[in-house]
Amino acid sequence: MGIVEILGVAGSVSLLAGWRLYLCIFATGLAMRLDALPVPEHLTSLAILENPWVMGIAALGAVAEFFADKVMWLDTIWDTVHTLLRPIGGALLALAIVDPSDPAMQVIAFMLGGGASLAAHGGKAGARAVVNTSPEPVSNIAVSTAEDVATVGLLYAAYEYPYWAAAIAAVLLALTIWLLITARRIIRRIFSFGKPQEIPPPR
Repeated sequence: MGIVEILGVAGSVSLLAGWRLYLCIFATGLAMRLDALPVPEHLTSLAILENPWVMGIAALGAVAEFFADKVMWLDTIWDTVHTLLRPIGGALLALAIVDPSDPAMQVIAFMLGGGASLAAHGGKAGARAVVNTSPEPVSNIAVSTAEDVATVGLLYAAYEYPYWAAAIAAVLLALTIWLLITARRIIRRIFSFGKPQEIPPPR
C-alpha cells in the first residue's frame, strides 16, 4: 500500500476508535486470529491485538460499552470517562498501522490518530447529549445500535479495501464535523429556550 492508503486506514481506524475503541481493538484482533484479516508486512505490529489477554480485556470493555451506551445519561458519563482513553487508543492504533521504520510517519500518524479520535469522540458525545434530551429511550438505543453496526462495517471496509480507506476517513471526518456543528446548535437552542427576551427600549 502507498502512503495515502496507509494514512487512510490509520485515519479510518482512529476515527472509529473515537466511537467504539474497545470494539475496534477486539474486532481487529478477532479477524486476525481467525485469519479473516491477513496482516501485510507493514501491519505486523497490529499482531499484539490478537493476544488473548488484549482480546479478553477489549471484549469486556466492548460488552460494557455496548450496554452503557444504550442507557440514557449513563452513556454521557461513559463518554466523559473515556475522553482521554479514546484519543490515546486511536493514536496508538494509528501508530501500529504505519511503518515502524519511518519515524516521521509514525509521529504524523500518532498526532493525526489522536486528533481524529478526539474529534470523533467529541462528535459522538455531543450527539448523544442531544439525543438524551428526548424523554423516551428508543432514540438512544437506535442511535447506539447504528453506531455499533457502522463501526463494524466501516472497520471491515477500511481493512479489506485499503484503496477506499482514505475516502472512508474523509466521510467519517465530514460526519464528525457535521455532528459537532449540529450538536452545538441544538444545545445552544436548548439552553436559550425559555430565557426572557430583551425588550428594546421605546424610541
